Amino acid sequence: MRFIITAQASSDGKTTEQPAGFDAKLFKAYMRFNEEMHQAGVLVASEGLNPAAKGARIAVAKGKRYVVDGPFAESKELVGGFYLIEVGSLDEAIQWALRAPSGFGSDDILEIRQLTGAEDLPPEILELITEAAPTWSASVWQSRKASSD
Repeated sequence: MRFIITAQASSDGKTTEQPAGFDAKLFKAYMRFNEEMHQAGVLVASEGLNPAAKGARIAVAKGKRYVVDGPFAESKELVGGFYLIEVGSLDEAIQWALRAPSGFGSDDILEIRQLTGAEDLPPEILELITEAAPTWSASVWQSRKASSD
């Protein structure tokens, strides 16, 4: 099973104080955690996200997409980064999340959500996916199957 663990600041205003300058010791703790998950064979991807000001927001109205000009959501509402892991259960994902370091202030809250896999979809939906996106679906389902074997 694949899970995404997203990191964001606490919404209760009790966000961890960010270090005044770059904290190499704290940064290395995060990198050691990535290394530990990689060596355990559960880490698929892990990235931090740049501030919202360097991105864009796309909305929809009357069936058409358009670019939304800022201001963007408050920083406490933004995802600061993520871990994408492949483990055997939600409990195992929780155990990994409990071990994650903290201290940057943008990761006080970790949210764990399971990604949708082929096993979660009814056969008629899988058939529609295969018809509409044959090469993409084959690569996604096969890569997931291979990594779970």
